[in-house]
Amino acid sequence: MDRRRFLRNLFAGAVAGTAAMRGFPALAGDPARFAAGLREYPWLAGWRSVASETLGPATVPVQGRLPAGFAGTLYRNGPAWTERNGFRYEHWFDGDGMVHGWRFNGDGTLTHHARMVATPKFVREQAAGRFLFPAAGTTVPETQPVRNNDDANAANTSVMVLDGRLFALCEAGSAFELDPDRLETIGPVTWRQDLAAMPFSAHPLVDADGSVWNFGSIGLMGGTGLLVWHLGADGHLREAQVLDAPGHGYLHAFAMTARHLVFVLIPFRFDEHGGAFFERMRFTPDQPSRIAVVSKDAPGQARWFEAPFAAIYHFGDAFERNGTIVVRAVRHADIDSARSPMHGAMNGDGRPRAGSGARLAELHLDLRDGRARWEDTGIAGIEFPLFDPRSPGDRGARLYAPATDGDEATPYFNAVAAFDPARGRRQLHRYGTGILAEEHVFVPRPGRGGVDAGWLVGTLLDADRQRSGIAVFDARHVDAGPLAQAWLPYTVPLGFHGRFAAA
Repeated sequence: MDRRRFLRNLFAGAVAGTAAMRGFPALAGDPARFAAGLREYPWLAGWRSVASETLGPATVPVQGRLPAGFAGTLYRNGPAWTERNGFRYEHWFDGDGMVHGWRFNGDGTLTHHARMVATPKFVREQAAGRFLFPAAGTTVPETQPVRNNDDANAANTSVMVLDGRLFALCEAGSAFELDPDRLETIGPVTWRQDLAAMPFSAHPLVDADGSVWNFGSIGLMGGTGLLVWHLGADGHLREAQVLDAPGHGYLHAFAMTARHLVFVLIPFRFDEHGGAFFERMRFTPDQPSRIAVVSKDAPGQARWFEAPFAAIYHFGDAFERNGTIVVRAVRHADIDSARSPMHGAMNGDGRPRAGSGARLAELHLDLRDGRARWEDTGIAGIEFPLFDPRSPGDRGARLYAPATDGDEATPYFNAVAAFDPARGRRQLHRYGTGILAEEHVFVPRPGRGGVDAGWLVGTLLDADRQRSGIAVFDARHVDAGPLAQAWLPYTVPLGFHGRFAAA
């Protein structure tokens, strides 16, 4: 597909989506209902809207001892502003993004500071005192038309650190650059003028040479196709190529080996009735997932595979051996829950409920005969898997992920674990009662030490004490518990993804 056709599909989809959402009744949650639920279930503080554009700075003591060589800032991003003028978003993906900096100061203290990303959407809605633009999962009444993707960009999903620069990322629009110290928004990034406002997804992957691969999907706006990005370690664009796709396919992230990029498209159809994207989208488990394998030497071309349907948001590692690519991914058995995660929490419903049936699976892609198949690893109750990027490219890596262990009163993670699927080994640390665990980022130890020599850094919500915190582990000894922890005198909203920037 040439670029003109790509642009035509993109903006035609955007205009059609905006028109379809206009004039329909609000299907949002009720702020009063959420407030009532929060009084009964304190852990819902993780989904409470902020009411200030900044949090902190707050400096608190670090309990325990930080390891030698560990210094820097954990940046995290997530939806934070979810209510305006008596209207509350229903879908977790809708809230405007807030970027957090958790800085380890080197003197036994930690400083937390957070600031809303000043996207055009957020700035205009702050001035108006109400939500104005279409959201991904909630029908907003009387929306204004959008001129491009960035008019509705919430910049709320992840961050990227590249060449000393910090960026807030979402699925459907530009990366927004922030000042890495003050977290003030510099503005949307145009990697090349003819690619302004093109989608730059929330899950870029760093290659061995320090360059960055990413994709942009126009599925959120109603079209088809992928834009494959390649940025140099210096933050300049190396290449941007368009891939045609054989139909609608949703993808949130992708996987990478030493030689290939792997994109798994979840088949879906649109409901005929109007509404926001996730309200209209219906996964179609009777159809196969289509998988694009793209050589890094030719990012404008793909070899397509088909495998049984799988609902996936996040991938772990991928490796190649004996003509086969193996990709680790988290599959969700409950596709409705996967389409709208933590729907109950967003609406103030804190009753215990089953999760999405998330299980770690391996996708095997045979490059010789073109066959694809899934294998279950037996690992369940995890999400957000990460690994040491220095892991060998011909065998599976050790995976680190928040996990669910035992019975718990909340439908969220309460532990952190390290998994070696090939050997059937697991190390796990369960946090105390009422503590919710977020993604734990792997931080390589400086210098030599071998694969998995490093630390895990993850954020927490202590619902019983109404405080948020952070923990540091030795990645090789997760079951030994945290080396150090720090706790804030307040709570912050639960988010999605982060990156650690060494001092």
